Amino acid sequence: MLPKVSIIIPFYNDHYVDQAIVSALYQTYPNLEVIVVDDGSTRHQDVIAPYRSRIHYIGKANGGTGSALNHGFSMATGKYIAWLSSDDRFLSDKVAKQVAYMERANARICHTDFHIMNEHGAITHYAAGTKYPSAKAFIQGIRTGCPINGCTIMMTKELFEELGGFNPGLPYTHDYDFWIRALLQRVDFHYLNEALTIYRRHSQMGTVRHFDTIMGEAGMTTARYAAQLDQLIAQLP
Repeated sequence: MLPKVSIIIPFYNDHYVDQAIVSALYQTYPNLEVIVVDDGSTRHQDVIAPYRSRIHYIGKANGGTGSALNHGFSMATGKYIAWLSSDDRFLSDKVAKQVAYMERANARICHTDFHIMNEHGAITHYAAGTKYPSAKAFIQGIRTGCPINGCTIMMTKELFEELGGFNPGLPYTHDYDFWIRALLQRVDFHYLNEALTIYRRHSQMGTVRHFDTIMGEAGMTTARYAAQLDQLIAQLP
């Protein structure tokens, strides 16, 4: 039997959320569940209504993306878990191709390439992810910033629990912090060089509205782990 996959969609006042839900529900992969975590929204719940019978809809007090993901992942029943932002979309074969790769490679975590779309859903940049020639080059990239699009990630729930989940005290870099912690535990990051997610850039996204704050938080996260990452890099061929 195919392993079960849990797709977690954190939602906060985002009118694009129905597009994310549709892209999750209409995956070609048959054994999955879709969990939408409403992180204290006050608007746009109406667009979710047509899909409520086909998803697990969970409400919670507003606590930020990290806390919403932790909440959703804790309730996931799949072997594998995936995160889909409410303004992004999965291509229809995203889960099927990534699960097949992970099963074949016995991978605990895997990320992929992605396309970029605008506020109208038109793709503006194909295969936009950063590619690295080696594991060492990838870790050197992590040392200076976050090259991983979180919505391309699939990991085992076991790994997520083993590492203690995301740090909810990091509103914007909870994912960056998690990837670094995984690397420092010598977890092997696998890369599937195929664009399977469409990432939306628009004027209301958090990355645009809170850019300076995000850069500051990312810098602190980098500084926190710099010495350990340098040590890890020095040990690699």
